[in-house]
Amino acid sequence: MTKQEMMTIVYNQLAIDYNCKPEDFYKDGVIFTIAEKHEGRREMPFITPRLEIITMGKGTIVNVSKNIMSFAKRKFEGKSSYEILTIKFVYGVNPYYLPDVENLKEIENKSFRFELIDSNIQLLYSNKDFQNALQYDIDSKRPEVLAAVAYDEEKIVGISCASADSKTMWQIGVDVLPEYRGNGIAVKLVNMLTIETLNRGIVPYYTTDCANINSQKVAIKSGYIPAWTHCFKTRLPKIYR
Repeated sequence: MTKQEMMTIVYNQLAIDYNCKPEDFYKDGVIFTIAEKHEGRREMPFITPRLEIITMGKGTIVNVSKNIMSFAKRKFEGKSSYEILTIKFVYGVNPYYLPDVENLKEIENKSFRFELIDSNIQLLYSNKDFQNALQYDIDSKRPEVLAAVAYDEEKIVGISCASADSKTMWQIGVDVLPEYRGNGIAVKLVNMLTIETLNRGIVPYYTTDCANINSQKVAIKSGYIPAWTHCFKTRLPKIYR
């Protein structure tokens, strides 16, 4: 998959999610859109009243419920993405990463055994220590569809999973047992899962909390680069709740 092909998929998917046009992401200024659940959107919680903000560095999309549009425009119109994302009632601002497809290379780690799994992934739920990789939900609308597992002999010490957030984009999560961290396991797991996902014609993406520096380092070392910033939480005045 080329970078252009990947970005076309991403722009189209995010446009569905935030009810805008793909080209809006590389326009300057603030674009306000009404929150609607379109067919093909990523299977994320649709909380109402909804006020979500996303920027890829240029245009800032403010996606809101119709009844709070006037409030959003009063607060955000004419402001930069930085000003919007640092307003007092905006929080839950996280970085999102896409693979650097032009420079992505397979990473070696010969200290442990690694395996790709693409069926019966829910059997991994018997391992209870991997909350950042597994959903532990057999009824999830965004089920795990691909996994990478790390073993120390026969013991599972790390798991990375891709969840099918949509038909075009899978989200990567990873977790390693505390006593095994710092051995490059998470980086290897995410890297091998990313390469396999791309080989299947799907765009993998990675996100983490803005305060989780170790997770951000895993993204970079695995072959990812920052792609967009998204706010999924706001402290709306009580009148709008």
